[in-house]
Amino acid sequence: MNWWSDLINQNYDWFWDVSIALSVTLLAGACWRFFRKRLLSFVNRTNNKWDDIAVEAIGVPVSWIIFVIGATWIADISSRHFDSEIVSSIPVVRQLSLVILVGWALWRLIRRVEERQIDSGMDPTTVQLVGKIAKLTVCVLVVLPVFQMLGISISGLLAFGGVGGLVVGMAAKDLLANFFGSLIIYLDRPFKVGDWIRSPDRSIEGTVEHIGFRVTHIRTFDKRPLYVPNSVFTSISVENPSRMLNRRIYETVGIRYQDAKVLSAVMDDVRAMLRAHEEIDTDQTLIVNFNSFGESSLDFFIYTFTKTTDWVRYHDIKQDVLLKVLEIIHRHGADCAFPTRSLHLESVPAALNAR
Repeated sequence: MNWWSDLINQNYDWFWDVSIALSVTLLAGACWRFFRKRLLSFVNRTNNKWDDIAVEAIGVPVSWIIFVIGATWIADISSRHFDSEIVSSIPVVRQLSLVILVGWALWRLIRRVEERQIDSGMDPTTVQLVGKIAKLTVCVLVVLPVFQMLGISISGLLAFGGVGGLVVGMAAKDLLANFFGSLIIYLDRPFKVGDWIRSPDRSIEGTVEHIGFRVTHIRTFDKRPLYVPNSVFTSISVENPSRMLNRRIYETVGIRYQDAKVLSAVMDDVRAMLRAHEEIDTDQTLIVNFNSFGESSLDFFIYTFTKTTDWVRYHDIKQDVLLKVLEIIHRHGADCAFPTRSLHLESVPAALNAR
């Protein structure tokens, strides 16, 4: 019960020191909150958005730094008047807390810079890659000093990591394959967040929502989430329709055999209509030609490209083109063919002739 006797016989004049430390801490916290509000109000009026990001990122961590410094200061004053083993631990706790809080402030700053760059129109895939590398760097810069403060030898840890890394690599080869697959995606950039992709090798098609270090999140067109390991993209073909320059209209139209005399005029008018259409890219290949003698129709094909790549708009344009083609055919007194079959009889039974 030595601690109880120490507590009873203690001179409590040191309470004044604690009161002063507590007052200074509370005053510093209040001053920082007041200053932060004024600073936020000021930077919000400026045209530069980077100062807004910096103030918003460090505001909360600085408040916690003030609290940690004040709390450990009070604990340091109090512990000197007791026979306690925690006296030597207080500086370590202070240093650990400050390192972690500084790392937290840097993490918040990186995240807000990411959001700012994506909102400004930069490529989300590139921004996220740089952000993840920066966050990983912050984690390493925080973890290593923390280990050192806790008395863990960094050199021994690195030596163990060299031996254990091989074992971990063998056990987590799929995880490493996905990690390097993500790096290949970031470097080669076959697609980015927001792109519509599909693979002829696998049943993969949809819009890319997120590219992680392990999997890529894809939203299929029936709104189901699809999670594809990044290593898959190193061994399959990937189409990226989002990067198309044009969309193609490729249709075959058949008219009746009895309309053969107007076939050439119909094709000429269709070709002129396409060249005059404001949504057709005449700088691309444009073909309207007789193609084949079908079983029940004379077939000509239309091969052209729209200016837009938007899926919905493309179908509106394609519908308009096909309706105008049908109008041209009718204007020439012709019509589209449908499957027919003629039956030729070389002889007819007498009983049928009698009827």
